[in-house]
Amino acid sequence: MNIIVFGGSGATGQEIVRLALTQGFSVTAFVRDPGKLKYHDPKLRVVHGDVKDYTTVERAMQGNDAVLSALGVSKPLKRDPIVVEGVRNIIRAMEGSSVRRLIYLSVLAVREGRARSGFLIRNVISRIVHNEIADHEEKEKLIASSRLEWTIVRPPKLTNGPRRGNYRFGEDVEPASILPMISRADVADFMLRLLKETAFVHKAPGIMY
Repeated sequence: MNIIVFGGSGATGQEIVRLALTQGFSVTAFVRDPGKLKYHDPKLRVVHGDVKDYTTVERAMQGNDAVLSALGVSKPLKRDPIVVEGVRNIIRAMEGSSVRRLIYLSVLAVREGRARSGFLIRNVISRIVHNEIADHEEKEKLIASSRLEWTIVRPPKLTNGPRRGNYRFGEDVEPASILPMISRADVADFMLRLLKETAFVHKAPGIMY
């Protein structure tokens, strides 16, 4: 399977790229800064571009079977309309091609997931990062109203820990602590796993330990 990873040079995006290559996927990494991407592989194609440029997004989409988005904000704690526009461009490019499967990385702190995000995320962290959350909520609405076969993945606090391959997920998964966590490596594992399953098409599962 050929996949394209938007935000492929970010912390989570690189985990997706790395794991996808080890699992035999052919990967296109769409990145703002190629210098940050640590991996080199014959099955890896790197596209240097900006998601606000529709033409670049459309060209990068060609030849792929599925899209994984790990796009992050360029300025933490602030709204980032460019990334919102980027998701709009990704949807447009997918709907204009034969690519239908979209796995989008959001956050558990969005309004629909907050009740199951744990005490600290629900009452403290969500207030600090409210601008980033608002962006994710806007992007989720765009995705949910599209004609794509989408899944929105909502993790709690992300860590740089190893891939365990043992985690809980689902639309009703409940936190086991006041600050639930999941490693980026396990998020990558779950997102790639979703490419082979249909149970969460048009759904937004949470994922946590």
